[in-house]
Amino acid sequence: MLLYIHGFNSSSRSGKARDLGVWLNQRGLGEAYVCPDLPHRPADAIRLLDDLIVASLSKAQPVKLIGSSLGGYYATWLAEKHDLRAVLVNPCVACHKKLANLVGQTQKNWHSGEEYVFSGEHAAALDACAVAAITRPERYLLLAETGDEVLDYREAVRYYTGAQQVVLDGGDHGFSRFNEYIPAILAF
Repeated sequence: MLLYIHGFNSSSRSGKARDLGVWLNQRGLGEAYVCPDLPHRPADAIRLLDDLIVASLSKAQPVKLIGSSLGGYYATWLAEKHDLRAVLVNPCVACHKKLANLVGQTQKNWHSGEEYVFSGEHAAALDACAVAAITRPERYLLLAETGDEVLDYREAVRYYTGAQQVVLDGGDHGFSRFNEYIPAILAF
């Protein structure tokens, strides 16, 4: 299973998720691709992802993770828990701290339009899946663009020290060169 984990207030309809699905389907590899729409509650999102991973592993099917932004935060926790390989695309490092200032604010999913209030429960659940330090850097591939307008790429470079890293000048939070790197992602 190739599990793509989308970012904060996003969905399976994000550009990268759709592009990856199309690329895989065009090459006859789409059957292994999974990209669920995650619930906005982090505890529910992690439970859903964990259940998918456990089900796949119980059938002796390998699992690989790709996480973008908040999805990178989730992917790191899951990779550490299940000893999986993960590709992280402009990942959010210390998301539990970065999003804590949103408590009490209304959020809206970019694709579904669903609105919710980001609560202390959301923040606590993010805190519960924080990984202080990665244990096996060789299981990670970091893809970061220096032009990310949302997250400081240097935090990810430091956090994933020892991991394979591709840091590109320019770009944006959406990782504008994602399609160019799909072959490298799959090779990893």
